[in-house]
Amino acid sequence: MPGMAYARVNGVEICHESIGDPADPTALLVMGLGGQMTSWDVDFCRALADRGLHVVRYDNRDVGLSTHLDGRVDLMAVMAAVGAGEAVEVPYLLSDMAADAVGLLDHLGVDRAHVVGASMGGMIAQTMAIEHRDRVRSLTSIMSTTGDHDVGQATAEAMGVLLAKPAADRAAAEDAQVLHAHTWGSPDHIDEDRVRRRAGELWERDHDPAGTARQMAAIVASGSRTPHLRTLNVPTLVIHGTEDRLVQPSGGERTAEVIPDAKLVLVEGMGHDLPPALWPQLVEAIVGHIAENPGD
Repeated sequence: MPGMAYARVNGVEICHESIGDPADPTALLVMGLGGQMTSWDVDFCRALADRGLHVVRYDNRDVGLSTHLDGRVDLMAVMAAVGAGEAVEVPYLLSDMAADAVGLLDHLGVDRAHVVGASMGGMIAQTMAIEHRDRVRSLTSIMSTTGDHDVGQATAEAMGVLLAKPAADRAAAEDAQVLHAHTWGSPDHIDEDRVRRRAGELWERDHDPAGTARQMAAIVASGSRTPHLRTLNVPTLVIHGTEDRLVQPSGGERTAEVIPDAKLVLVEGMGHDLPPALWPQLVEAIVGHIAENPGD
């Protein structure tokens, strides 16, 4: 497996890694809010590669080993302004993050990819399909939503946990991830030891709460994608967990409703995470969708 590499694209450095044979169709994995590329577990990536895919995972801007921007955002002010229908300035939008991904494909010499996004990554993937249709062979949107305010909202408990004060050290970060797991994870598949180990690894690799806030501001300020999704002609699979409390299932249901001919897979017992116990089902769904829609 090749090691990490960097691509200078769209004014930022994007850290990325490839798994599998570059001659195979490329599956670009896009992670969610504050999530590093290693949140796509390497064994999950290998499972996809073993099914004949060239898997590319990467750090979005403002997270991991990719470029981190400067400046803080007042999230509450951004949310209030957007809620009031007022214009708001943020460091960047989901469109910029989608352009980062397209720039990475350019760097890798990949004309078209099967784009798989989780949570905010699903929003970025949707934006890629809307704004860069010719680069997307198929779209898989996992535990994501359309940007409409009436669906896919977090429960009050989940929102409170999401907006809590960031961890100040590794131990606190591990505790926070355990709390996250019990708040919006898959209830029957919580392995606290694994959660703590991975939280510690992520903390050592990078921790930048201000970067996560800038990403959240991009989500809020980008608005609804529904009008554009209604005209999308990209083969789309929507996957959502029935137990998701961070992006409730209505977000996935609306996504599948508005995208023409989209297929919806509701995964029983899945929360807002990707637990190993559910990998076989998720891999089968993703690979099956790609096989049915090669996009050649």
